[in-house]
Amino acid sequence: MGVATSFILAGSVRFTRYIMESYVSSQRVIFRRNPYYWRKDAQGNSQPYIERIVWQIIESTENQLISFRSGQLDNLEVPPEGFSLLKREEKRAKFEIYNGGPDTSTGFIAFNLSKAKNSQGNPFVDPIKSRWFNKKEFRQAIAYAIDRETMKTNVYRGLGELQNSFVYVKSPYFLPPEKGLKVYNCEPDKSKKLLLQAGFKYNAQNQLLDADGNRVRFTILTNSERKVRGDMASQIKRDLGNIGIQVDLQILSFNSYLEKLKVTHNWDCYLGGFAGGGIEPHSASKIWRIAGASHAFNLGPQPGDPPMTGWEVSDWEKEIDKLYIKGAQVLDENKRKEIYYEYQRIASEQLPFIHLVEGLNLQAVRDRFQGIQYTALGGPFWNLYELKVTD
Repeated sequence: MGVATSFILAGSVRFTRYIMESYVSSQRVIFRRNPYYWRKDAQGNSQPYIERIVWQIIESTENQLISFRSGQLDNLEVPPEGFSLLKREEKRAKFEIYNGGPDTSTGFIAFNLSKAKNSQGNPFVDPIKSRWFNKKEFRQAIAYAIDRETMKTNVYRGLGELQNSFVYVKSPYFLPPEKGLKVYNCEPDKSKKLLLQAGFKYNAQNQLLDADGNRVRFTILTNSERKVRGDMASQIKRDLGNIGIQVDLQILSFNSYLEKLKVTHNWDCYLGGFAGGGIEPHSASKIWRIAGASHAFNLGPQPGDPPMTGWEVSDWEKEIDKLYIKGAQVLDENKRKEIYYEYQRIASEQLPFIHLVEGLNLQAVRDRFQGIQYTALGGPFWNLYELKVTD
């Protein structure tokens, strides 16, 4: 007890048991045990036992891996590219890799469906591209063109599962495909057929054009800190090239990436994810409610932002919004299940988010922790108050 420890936690630990001692921007946050915390063990000793926690801020997954291997960190969310290396070092370096199965996070691409204009009267999205993006058939065709099985094998090294819904697959609210969840496996011919039916056409060079003869070309935006995202974007570029679409990549630092998504709104398509959806679907309400701050695919006016004009909301967005309101008001579990089933039916048909692959929840933890009871939902530190550290 009283040993300083370091973590990469990504929000997985509730620090109500700890008081912030110091903060160095972009480097670390240090927490000290709250002496007034209420919990005690069976012998009357105050909990938690660990006196001090150092939360290192390391943005790049590659640098996180280096820091863990060098002994600077006690915990690591294991990236796919680092698993085989760490597995070989597990016994010698005295740590254990816990596998919680499919993560509760989501991974996807989303098109910018906004038809709004900024305060200068300029559209956030090129009107030509906006017409493509707002066609359901276009989004479905993109989904059918992406080879997610190859992505799982090559990008995730087999350490992932195909994802088809925002609701966690082990949640009782998850809509199974046999009950109406639409699944988009890789079918390039079906993709091309949908595009032709939607008014697109191919030229002699097998390049996709819209009805007015415009070459179909757009940019995928993602952030540089997670290597896996750049790899996924590169594969999507190749996959869509196979159906005649030219994709450009824009890989930015996380802050610049967020600025485009949240402030300037000038993006075509982004590759991203939301962390920790969990069992309860309503945890995603800020994503699906029309006025939600994370309604990324068609973000409306937000408090403090410059004014926008011409923002439109589709009928299916309004219907999902109503379902989320209803889901929060109904107490009967069977009725709630049907409400969230219906939302998933609509979402999988309209595809504002095209789901990709979600990695397994792999966490490496040093052996010097006593009392780890790993769970898929809580991770290694859900019972932080009763953990002890030994040297």
